[in-house]
Amino acid sequence: MTIFKRIIDREIPADIIYEDDQCLAFRDINAQAPTHIVIIPKKEIPSLAQVEIADEQLLGHLLVVARKISEQLQLTNGYRTVINCGPDAGQTVHHLHVHLLAGRSLGWPPG
Repeated sequence: MTIFKRIIDREIPADIIYEDDQCLAFRDINAQAPTHIVIIPKKEIPSLAQVEIADEQLLGHLLVVARKISEQLQLTNGYRTVINCGPDAGQTVHHLHVHLLAGRSLGWPPG
């Protein structure tokens, strides 16, 4: 069981800022920017490499939620969304998740 599943099940506390029947979003405790939100589907999908055609609507929903959160937090100067897939990309929790980062200038290329 991943730490994200434990957050979904309320076994581990988190600063949850959004929740619906498909996903929830919370503040990252290891923030990489002044605003760092993690958006996770309630369906357990290990990584982007394991998504299926049936997950198409869910993946779109996660991005719509990112936009909703950006409006809620008034991120008017912009934000970045990131999905890490696999160890070389920095994925450390094997539960698909979207990072929403904002509040400072984010350089390119990342990493």
